[in-house]
Amino acid sequence: MDHFLYRDGALYAEDVPVADIAAAVGTPFYVYSTATLLRHYQLFDEALAWGDHLVCYAMKAASNVAILKTLAEAGAGMDVVSGGEYLRAKAAGVPGSRIVFSGVGKTEEEIRLVLEGGIRQINVESEPEMQAISKVATSMGVSVPITIRVNPDVDAKTHAKIATGKSENKFGIPIARAREVYAMAAALPGLEVVGIDVHIGSQLTDLTPFELAFAKVAELTEVLRADGHTIKRLDLGGGLGIPYSRSNEAPPLPSDFGAMIQRTVGHLGCEIEIEPGRLIAGNAGLMVTQVIYVKSGEGRDFLILDGAMNDLIRPAMYEAHHDIVPVQEPAPGVEQHTYDIVGPVCETGDTFARGRNMPPVAAGDLVAFRSAGAYGAVMASEYNSRPLIPEVLVHGDQYAVIRARPTFDEMINRDTIPQWL
Repeated sequence: MDHFLYRDGALYAEDVPVADIAAAVGTPFYVYSTATLLRHYQLFDEALAWGDHLVCYAMKAASNVAILKTLAEAGAGMDVVSGGEYLRAKAAGVPGSRIVFSGVGKTEEEIRLVLEGGIRQINVESEPEMQAISKVATSMGVSVPITIRVNPDVDAKTHAKIATGKSENKFGIPIARAREVYAMAAALPGLEVVGIDVHIGSQLTDLTPFELAFAKVAELTEVLRADGHTIKRLDLGGGLGIPYSRSNEAPPLPSDFGAMIQRTVGHLGCEIEIEPGRLIAGNAGLMVTQVIYVKSGEGRDFLILDGAMNDLIRPAMYEAHHDIVPVQEPAPGVEQHTYDIVGPVCETGDTFARGRNMPPVAAGDLVAFRSAGAYGAVMASEYNSRPLIPEVLVHGDQYAVIRARPTFDEMINRDTIPQWL
């Protein structure tokens, strides 16, 4: 469900015409719906209402401070994977007691940062990292709650670049070595073992891989408790997929996900943490762009947009699909036209879709990329010296620019010419 609907022939973001935003801020831009963000967070929160839990938004999906504050005020925690993300979460008013620190390459500087500012737990990914956390915590005279991320060797059946739970992936420790590594953790000063962490990948559209992984976690919980470890918290990650095309079968609902968690690990009496990102933010955002030219090629027509791969990298990087729709609602029954939809960047890879059927559009028309709220703005770059595009947040009939487009001068003046030039 989202709040981007046609009304009186025009696409609206909640109660604001998308064309009005385009006229005010220029194209391309991202626009997010507050109502959709909150609705999706609440679905996860309700799905775990059967027990103690915390929904920690995986802010790598979309990390604008206004989005974080919107979710934090609704009660969300945050899953962060860098010192910068931690500081963004704090800037949004999230207390350290609701922030979980994940990621495979935490530096000692980042560890010290989160210990100074307060942290709910650190999800440990390796023995060297565990030793580094112990060293920093001991030097500060504090004890830090940790979970250890186990790799259950479960195939998430998702894109290879976003699978994280197979034995060949860089994440976590092999579950077969968990007892050994937990014993090491118990012997190190400055560490307080509180639970287990697992995350098998992103954009999963089937609950079976989750169920297989969580069953292994349940078994491991019993084994570690028998070894004398306190396992009171299970961080089960995120990864539930979204429907990128309205013609595809819908993935499982958060309620199905919550029921499966209760079925597999609910009997253990643990507090449950989950870290959804894509499902909260994905369908809460559009990228809006303008048609520059319609170009006739050899056997095909190209729709050349002012949005490019540096603005939305997912199609080039993951072969990802986004529904692309006119901002002006097409007439009922209008004949579809076939386009290759591309951007202006000087690479063939700057292609959003090939052979895409959609209503005919002309130069100057606005089109919107649906389901662009996750891994859109956060992965953008200034490739080809194209400024980062604005982000806009809508709340009912109001909207605000929550990140402005930099000027060319602002972008260029970040460079420094050395004295010998």
